[in-house]
Amino acid sequence: MIVIHHLNDSRSQRILWLMEELAVPYEIKFYQRDPVTRLAPPELKAIHPLGKSPVITDDGRVIIESGAIIDYIVRHHGNGRLQPPVQSAAYDDYVQWLHFAEGSAMLPLLLKLYVSRLGDAGAPLHPRIESEIANHLGYIDTCLAGKPYLLGEALTAADIQMSFVGEAASTRTDRSAYPNMDAWVRRFQSRPAYKAALVRGGPYSFA
Repeated sequence: MIVIHHLNDSRSQRILWLMEELAVPYEIKFYQRDPVTRLAPPELKAIHPLGKSPVITDDGRVIIESGAIIDYIVRHHGNGRLQPPVQSAAYDDYVQWLHFAEGSAMLPLLLKLYVSRLGDAGAPLHPRIESEIANHLGYIDTCLAGKPYLLGEALTAADIQMSFVGEAASTRTDRSAYPNMDAWVRRFQSRPAYKAALVRGGPYSFA
């Protein structure tokens, strides 16, 4: 059985959501951030040397990185669900979103968080960061025009991987400036599986 090593207020929440959407049995091992530093506890290093979350264990294997975890779970436990057929053009778009989430979209959002802690010293960086946030969120908003989910009418694991970007945007910018993305976030947050994952995972902050 898959064990999700779940750190509070972290990207591992979307792995719980994926499991609930697939209705695949899983266990959770809980870890709490240090209340002062917000860092993960050293116990996570016993699972993987980086000591980061998300991380899963399954049949003796240890898998890290959200995109890799999602791909692994869908391939090994999804039975064809939550991804397009591999030979389809939609599959290429699906893989793009899996990589875009952490490879591009999250970077300016994280930079805004960290640079804001520098006070006046970080002021020269703000215009470029805001420009990049607008660039990436605008792209997502455009891609969601006229459809409920990133690949069309049906939710895929790409939406789950990208969900953290939409949610983090709510604490970094005015999400209402991106109405298609805002509607998409509200839509997936209303799904029963998303709500069930929150019940199992505990309180979840996007800050």
